[in-house]
Amino acid sequence: MNFLAHIYLSGDNELIKIGNFMADGIRGQQYKNFPIEIQKGVLLHRAIDTFTDANITYRKSKHRLHEKYGHYSGVIMDIVYDHFLAKNWNNYSNEDLDDYANNFYQSLKQNYSILTDKTKNMMPYMIARNWLKSYATISGLEMILFQMDHRTKNRVNMQEAIVELQEFYIYFEEEFFTFFKELQEHSAKKLIEINKNFK
Repeated sequence: MNFLAHIYLSGDNELIKIGNFMADGIRGQQYKNFPIEIQKGVLLHRAIDTFTDANITYRKSKHRLHEKYGHYSGVIMDIVYDHFLAKNWNNYSNEDLDDYANNFYQSLKQNYSILTDKTKNMMPYMIARNWLKSYATISGLEMILFQMDHRTKNRVNMQEAIVELQEFYIYFEEEFFTFFKELQEHSAKKLIEINKNFK
C-alpha cells in the first residue's frame, strides 16, 4: 500500500501515522533510535507490507501489470489501490479527505525535528501537490505515477499504467474492496499486538 493507506491504517495517533508514513526510509534496527510511537508506526508499516505482498487478491491485481512493468508492478499497484481508497474515502472515514490530508501535513510540520531526511526532502513536493488528495482522480494518479517514475530514473514509464487501470478498472476496484477489508482487520489486530509489546 502507498502513503494514504499506511497513514489511514495507523488509527488516530499522530506519531504512529508519521512512523508508518516514513518507514520505507528506515532500515533494519534504525527504527529503535526514534520515539516509541514512531517505532510502533514503523513496525505496523512492515506488518502491512508483509501482509500485502502475500495476499492472494492483491497478487491477482498486481499480476495484470507484471508482464509490462516487472518489479515495478507492485509500486504501481500500491498507488492504484490508494486511488481506490481516496475515491471511496467516505466509505472509510467521516472526515473529509481534504481536511484529513491537511491535518496530516500540519502534523508533519509540527514534528519536523524527528522526521527522516528523506521525508523532509519529500515534504514540500507532497504538500504543494497535495498527494494525499490527488490519489482520488485519474489525472492526479497519473501525476503521482509520473513523479514516481522520475524518481526511479524513468525505467518503465509507470504513468502508462493508466491504460491498464482504465481497461480493468472494475476488476481492480472490486479486488481493492475485498483486499482492504482484510487488511483493515489485520492492521487493527497488529496494532493491538504492537501496543502490548511496548508495555
